[in-house]
Amino acid sequence: SSVENGRPPDPADWAVIDVVNYFRTAGFEEQANAFQEQEIDGKSLLLMTRNDVLTGLSLKLGPALKIYEYHVKPLQTQHLKNNS
Repeated sequence: SSVENGRPPDPADWAVIDVVNYFRTAGFEEQANAFQEQEIDGKSLLLMTRNDVLTGLSLKLGPALKIYEYHVKPLQTQHLKNNS
């Protein structure tokens, strides 16, 4: 399988460290650690609801909203499109 930025292209195949690196690359250095602490891998990421991101990771609200709206939601949408 091909690899983008050291990560498998399908988020469902990401390990926890891939998720962490994705958010670090996206500029969420501090918040990325929360994904590691909670052991969020790609499959978990694709299952996360807005509420999970806002409350489950103990993140500040501002970054949490951006993470969900600009990263988690688009990844979920893309994944569903690619696998429908």
